[in-house]
Amino acid sequence: MPKSEVKTSLLDNMIGVGDSVLLEPLTEDTFLENLKNRFDHSEIYTYIGSVVISVNPYRHLPIYTPEKVEEYRNRNFYELSPHIYALADEAYRSLRDQDKDQCILITGESGAGKTEASKLVMSYVAAVCGKGAEVNQVKEQLLQSNPVLEAFGNAKTMRNDNSSRFGKYMDIEFDFKGDPLGGVISNYLLEKSRVVKQPRGERNFHIFYQLLSGGSEDLLKQLKLEREFNQYNYLGLDSAKVNGVDDAANFRTVKNAMQIVGFMDDEVELVLEVVAAVLKLGNIEFKPESRVNGLDESRIQDKNELKEICELLGQDQAVLERAFSFRTVEAKQEKVSTTLNVAQAYYARDALAKNLYNRLFTWLVNRINESIKAQSKVRKKVMGVLDIYGFEIFENNSFEQFIINYCNEKLQQIFIELTLKEEQEEYIKEGIEWTHIEYFNNAIICELIENNTNGILAMLDEECLRPGTVTDETFLEKLNQVCAVHERFESRMSKSSRFLNDTTLPHNCFRIQHYAGKVMYHVEGFVDKNNDLLYRDLSQAMWKTNHVLVKSLFPEGNPVKMSLKRPPTAGSQFKASVATLMKNLQTKNPNYIRCIKPNDQKAPHIFAEALVRHQVRYLGLMENVRVRRAGYAFKQPYESCLERYKMLCSQTWPHWRQGSRDGVKVLLTELQIPPEEFSYGRSKIFIRNPRTLFELEDLRKRRLEDLATLIQKIYRGWKCRTNFLLMKKSQIIISAWTKRHFQRKKYLQLKNVTLIIQSYIRGWKARKLLRELKHQKRCEESATTIAAYWRGFQVRREYRKFFRANAGRKIYEFTIQRIMQKYFLEMKKKLPSMSPTEKTWPPRPYFFLDDTHTELKRIFHLWRCKKYRDQFTEQKKAIFEEKLEASELFKDKKALYTNSVQQPFQGDYLEISKNPKYQKLNGAVEEKIVLADVVNKINRANGKVAPRIFLLTQSNFILADQKSGQIKSTIPVMDITSVSVSKQTDGLFAVHLKEGSTAAAKGDFLFTSDRLIEIITKLYRTIFFKTNQKINVEINNEFLVQFNQDKVCVKFIQGAQKNGNLPTCKRKNNRLLEVTVP
Repeated sequence: MPKSEVKTSLLDNMIGVGDSVLLEPLTEDTFLENLKNRFDHSEIYTYIGSVVISVNPYRHLPIYTPEKVEEYRNRNFYELSPHIYALADEAYRSLRDQDKDQCILITGESGAGKTEASKLVMSYVAAVCGKGAEVNQVKEQLLQSNPVLEAFGNAKTMRNDNSSRFGKYMDIEFDFKGDPLGGVISNYLLEKSRVVKQPRGERNFHIFYQLLSGGSEDLLKQLKLEREFNQYNYLGLDSAKVNGVDDAANFRTVKNAMQIVGFMDDEVELVLEVVAAVLKLGNIEFKPESRVNGLDESRIQDKNELKEICELLGQDQAVLERAFSFRTVEAKQEKVSTTLNVAQAYYARDALAKNLYNRLFTWLVNRINESIKAQSKVRKKVMGVLDIYGFEIFENNSFEQFIINYCNEKLQQIFIELTLKEEQEEYIKEGIEWTHIEYFNNAIICELIENNTNGILAMLDEECLRPGTVTDETFLEKLNQVCAVHERFESRMSKSSRFLNDTTLPHNCFRIQHYAGKVMYHVEGFVDKNNDLLYRDLSQAMWKTNHVLVKSLFPEGNPVKMSLKRPPTAGSQFKASVATLMKNLQTKNPNYIRCIKPNDQKAPHIFAEALVRHQVRYLGLMENVRVRRAGYAFKQPYESCLERYKMLCSQTWPHWRQGSRDGVKVLLTELQIPPEEFSYGRSKIFIRNPRTLFELEDLRKRRLEDLATLIQKIYRGWKCRTNFLLMKKSQIIISAWTKRHFQRKKYLQLKNVTLIIQSYIRGWKARKLLRELKHQKRCEESATTIAAYWRGFQVRREYRKFFRANAGRKIYEFTIQRIMQKYFLEMKKKLPSMSPTEKTWPPRPYFFLDDTHTELKRIFHLWRCKKYRDQFTEQKKAIFEEKLEASELFKDKKALYTNSVQQPFQGDYLEISKNPKYQKLNGAVEEKIVLADVVNKINRANGKVAPRIFLLTQSNFILADQKSGQIKSTIPVMDITSVSVSKQTDGLFAVHLKEGSTAAAKGDFLFTSDRLIEIITKLYRTIFFKTNQKINVEINNEFLVQFNQDKVCVKFIQGAQKNGNLPTCKRKNNRLLEVTVP
């Protein structure tokens, strides 16, 4: 359908008939032809009233996009083309707005698309309900429960690559706003026999293949599995790989879905261990052995597989091995242990595998329910989605097909009842007389199967409980006795002789006439499958495992809870489950989706009529159509009917100002439709015959064509008038612009001619004026020149004598001026660099400029020194001042001075404030430290040296012990009178103290240091800043020092050094101290 086309009814642009109730004539052939016609045009959905028929297309169709979801959202059921979204939206809106619990029943045979239909319903509801973090989490958990259940409950069959092998019913719970709160899942009759045996061309459950394909090497090693499928007897090899199915990717999807649903990592690990154990159970083989008493018994051939299974399950190997070899029977406090032959051992092995997997699946469903159940206690609205097996008729029908068909009989019974009830309620609500509808009531078939006394299930249970030899043949004989006279039961051995000659019915079979047709059942396996017997020894062995999950799956194995009561049979359990399901469905408003498989090849574009006809029959679709159209075939609200057909009546077209019901009456009266063809309800018009509706549609179609012609005529007339007016307006505009163009062109030509004439006239006048002005100027210049020559002649004649007397001096001054100008210009080009140390200077060009040249050199040097000094920071200035002071004190006087020129004065060499070693010393000094260094103090008595910390502050110099930092002496700088050093390269210096001062009690100090120049310079400057007086710095190779009361002469001599570069001091006598320096 083109994008611009908007549909307002399923009758618009209808391919075939969208609602089968409107088929005319109604036969099985026309019904099938209508389905095929729509299927060929990719219309896979068809209605039967409110029932949706879905034909599996076996290909992707672009009809499930988010745009489609919005298109069907909040729309009337019959407003758009048939679609599963329309049914899902109708059910959701009834739940949300009318507070009616809903259920959606999805039926059909395997491969018809039931599972996909349930996914589409759930995805649509998830898309249209509320948003929010908590709501989105609930929706995600509900949707992600599907991959988990499909992995453990679905398998590849001949009819479907993803066939559900169990029935599923999910109750989705909503709050009063229509937002999902949670859900509850119920499962019915998992096909556990598939675990141990699959028909040819089919596979086991998906999870086995997904685990082997997608599990990591570490995981498979942990589970004691190998990746090859052919290593396991329970996996069918002829169809292990399925085209288009990536088992490895699906395994990752399942694990991710389990995490989203709420499974813990250890729970996932436990589940996979059980799956691995089931897979390895099939590899246990038995061999026969004969005992002395002649009885046959069995033994396990290779116990390695058994050992690995026991390691996975935490089981004692001997316990499980005995359970496979012996069976214990208890009766009246007596226990009898019997051996199992090979056939019985294999039966026990397969029974354990089936029960283990079936209970695991039930545990998974219960675990998912714990995660997705609603947490709040508020009142909830419920929408149930039932995805269950359809009616099954195979070549070989056994116990599974029997109970599946029984379930479908019950569903058909409730379907007919609820459909009739819905129709009757609508008729009563609209005030239409209800007429009784004849239909086939299948209660007689349900009674045949489920009667508690004479029903087939009751007799099967009775036969299973009967003592003595019980076989499938004895069960069939009992059926022949009890059900022989039943009109829906047929058997070859029946007492009724009418079937004795029926060769199509074998002796080991019976036949039931279901509502969908006759089905022949083979009784082989009925008794065993109904018993579903698991030996008590195996149950007890499973309960004794250390595996938490397996132990919980077999509570009956607990000796404390052991009961001799026989467990319920499979048939009775399923009968109770179906009864509960029917009771649940009767409390809800039903919505039906009937799924049909078009072919057995699972190929698109193929419609096998015989196969579809068979499904139409056993789904009871024709019966459904007949019930729907037994009264009135079509009904529609007055507003919609009037809106659709009002153009057929001149009184209602184009606008009807009164009530919709009155408008419909006027419309039908004018169209002269017979009164027996319709009835007026309270809010709807009821049309009896589909032919009447199609006649209305034909009239509407012809009327729409007439209206379209009228609209085309009016539109074309409007378009022509508009085009004419546009051309007229364009012609006027073009004419105006043309006239303007020519007039402007003429004006510009006249303007150019006028400008040319004006320019020539102005040029002639200008040239004439220029000639006159030039002539006048030449006359004035000539007069001025003559006057100048005349005045010059007079001046020269007047001052000739005076000029000759002063000409030499003027020439000399001019020459000197020119020489000086040239000198300064050349000096500008030859100036040296701005470095103060630069000694070069350009040579003088003339001798008479000698003084000027020297003065310029001095001035330039002073100027560049000032420029250099201006670049200094305060700190750098202080350093240079100290260096300058050192130069004045020691240059050319002390040989050690030259070594100190390149060394910067740092002052605090010990970093007293930062070094934790001198923390105590730093705390004792309150003033700013000018210098801190380690010096060697010379002993006054013997000349030996001792290291001391020399601290100079602004007021004192302090001597402290180098190791402990303890202060030895504190001398105020005001008590220092002078300092003496030698002329040599040594570092010895004497500090002379003021006589009579406290510090001078022991006499002057002698020190040696490599930083002599810096120490004396800083001491000199500190004393000057403190006292404003300069101390005397004596530089001589001999000087006197005061030691106690004696005057001692310090004399420097040159000689070999014993302590490297340190001077050696030796006391000769009380009056002489010799210092040996290099």
